[in-house]
Amino acid sequence: MRKGIILSGGLGTRLYPCTKVTSKQLLPVYDKPLVYYPLSTLMMAGIRDILIITSPADRAPFENLIGDGSQWGLNISYETQLQPRGIAECFRIAEKWIGKDDVTLILGDNIFYGNELINRFNAANWNNVGCTLFAYHVADPERFGVIELDHNDEPLRILEKPKIAPSNYAVTGLYFYNNKVVEYAWRINPSARGELEITDINNLYMQDHDCKIEYLNRGIAWIDTGTFESLSEASVFVGSVQRRTGMMIACPEEIAYKNAWITEHEIRRAAEKYSKSDYGKYLGQILDRKSTRLNSSHVSESRMPSSA
Repeated sequence: MRKGIILSGGLGTRLYPCTKVTSKQLLPVYDKPLVYYPLSTLMMAGIRDILIITSPADRAPFENLIGDGSQWGLNISYETQLQPRGIAECFRIAEKWIGKDDVTLILGDNIFYGNELINRFNAANWNNVGCTLFAYHVADPERFGVIELDHNDEPLRILEKPKIAPSNYAVTGLYFYNNKVVEYAWRINPSARGELEITDINNLYMQDHDCKIEYLNRGIAWIDTGTFESLSEASVFVGSVQRRTGMMIACPEEIAYKNAWITEHEIRRAAEKYSKSDYGKYLGQILDRKSTRLNSSHVSESRMPSSA
């Protein structure tokens, strides 16, 4: 069994003063809260047991927004990170919740989009390795954990925010781990900046030759919304795609419905709840599209010649 963690802790100081009163992951990205995007990513990976880790002050707003996840066929739990002591601390916090299961971690400010994502997630689930990381070619690798490659382009190690990057391949904020990640989380020590670094865990997997890198191609978009610029770019991107395609990005109700985790009744109830917003109108269109397909199919069948 695989569980999922959304890390939404931290103080969001790069987005002050906005994040003085609310979590970064509750800020809007176009027409929905930022946290809907990583949540939808886990749902696309087929994960239904999800733990959201927040700062103490932000837990209540998250619970008010998302609840226990039953409206989407999910089982959502909550834990708090008392201080921002690094990404890897989440596995210590979640140790009992993880139990003996494998786990996928996604950072609460990461957005993924692309038709190939589901295939990549399926591959990660079936990879016979302890850790699968997703790498993305970026213009500013010094902002991220960067993969160092050997002369055969095989990964050697990951360097955290290097001044001189050994490559342009950044490790994204999506990590598939086996259960050994909990042990590794207790083996590492705080870095010079006083944090438990996820890079140290990833390098332990690499040292054990138990790590696979999945390189995301140009058909997949990855946005780390850690700055006002990237947050704005994300909103523009989402709005542009949705207006052009007529399809919504990161709609938990739609994903749950397609996965048969919820029924038409839950979709209709959510559409009524949000009826005055474009989000609610879109939920109504989901059922309208299904009704149109069914009617079209019925008409086509009625026009078929009898076999008698």
